[in-house]
Amino acid sequence: MAELTTIARPYAKAAFDYAVEQSAVDAWAEMLEFAAQVASHEDVAPTLKGALAPQKLAEFFNGICGDQLNAHGQNLIKVMAENGRLEVLPAVAELFVEFRNAWAKEVEADVVSATELSQDKLEQISKQLEQRLARKVKLNCSIDASLVAGVIIKAGDLVIDGSVRGKLSRMTDDLLS
Repeated sequence: MAELTTIARPYAKAAFDYAVEQSAVDAWAEMLEFAAQVASHEDVAPTLKGALAPQKLAEFFNGICGDQLNAHGQNLIKVMAENGRLEVLPAVAELFVEFRNAWAKEVEADVVSATELSQDKLEQISKQLEQRLARKVKLNCSIDASLVAGVIIKAGDLVIDGSVRGKLSRMTDDLLS
């Protein structure tokens, strides 16, 4: 994983810097996300590691992506193909989103709850996280009935476990130690 990130970082940084320069950060994020999905597809992924010449591989990949990539996005694909790096596109897209979030002073927070949360509760969680992290917060919500009650919030390295399952687990650990 660390090796993929190391390989992907220069491509993501170059794409991000260019996107900022062109005021097209969101458009680039969409292009890279699409390209990452194509690169991860079970029918395409083996071809990326195959014996195709770099130029043919870039033409193949850009042909699949069609109008989803602009000329500059297609050029990135050509450069990555020439360097044998198309298989790291998912990592490039992931790093690009991290660069974008840091640039926009945003963070994505995963909120897992036992039941669906009301809009008021989600706004309260978002407001408190924004105060704590000094960034805009985008919530990604999901439901996990095994939590029994409460929520688990993950934002970057921050993990807040307010679930009953988590509290019971900590109580069990305290009793056993």
